[in-house]
Amino acid sequence: MPQVAVGVSTDVGRARSLNEDAYLNGRQVWVVADGMGGHAAGDVASRLVIDSLRELDDIDDLRPATVNAAMARANAAVIRYGMTYPEARGLGTTVTGLAEVTIGGVAHWAVFNVGDSRVYRYAGGELRQATVDHSEVEELVAAGLIDPDQARVHPARHIITRSVGIRPAPAVDLWVLSQNPGERFLLCSDGLNSELDDDQIAAVLAAHPNPAEAADALVAAVLATPARDNVTVMVVDVLGTDGGEGDEATLPSGVLDHEPPEDDQ
Repeated sequence: MPQVAVGVSTDVGRARSLNEDAYLNGRQVWVVADGMGGHAAGDVASRLVIDSLRELDDIDDLRPATVNAAMARANAAVIRYGMTYPEARGLGTTVTGLAEVTIGGVAHWAVFNVGDSRVYRYAGGELRQATVDHSEVEELVAAGLIDPDQARVHPARHIITRSVGIRPAPAVDLWVLSQNPGERFLLCSDGLNSELDDDQIAAVLAAHPNPAEAADALVAAVLATPARDNVTVMVVDVLGTDGGEGDEATLPSGVLDHEPPEDDQ
């Protein structure tokens, strides 16, 4: 298990009365969930998912397939709540996370997401988005119809194409990454990247080597904007690891519990 230092900050923002975000700051699992449904229980949906994923923190020799199975159980828990409490039907949540998993006896990171909450990887002074948003604007960006700056102000920017709490259960994107000392992961709800662009986020991370200070500074930067949504930020610094250095390896959505492909990047 690598040594990590974690900083977390969350705020309701300037336009909302309820914080529907939830997070898990665990031993080997870190998660941010952004609930949807307003007073129809978006906060309940995010909390249910965090409670479901908390069990991963107690599993030795965690595997990618186990993460996927826990996400399926989380989806079922949100659906059951909506069936039990009709006034909450339609509740859902996005989820993004980082977990330490073992593949072939070697520790790796698993980055996973459903929806438009994000994980970024910051290393060597470069910020890279490690997840892909499941949203209408992301599809427009991928098609070359708009650019990322236009996506941040597009009328459809809040319309997501996958969420937890739907039938059939959504496909979970999961990437396997090598572990490298000195790297930093940023997990966030879209309340961060809807107000700050990647250059602004990178500048704050560069200015604050302490993860707790970095998380607080990012939320403060959001609160200096209209802050139209809840915002949750988790900064995970990798201080040391027993694993070898290298670039990322990827596995497809619905990854099986087997060896990753050889790095070719």
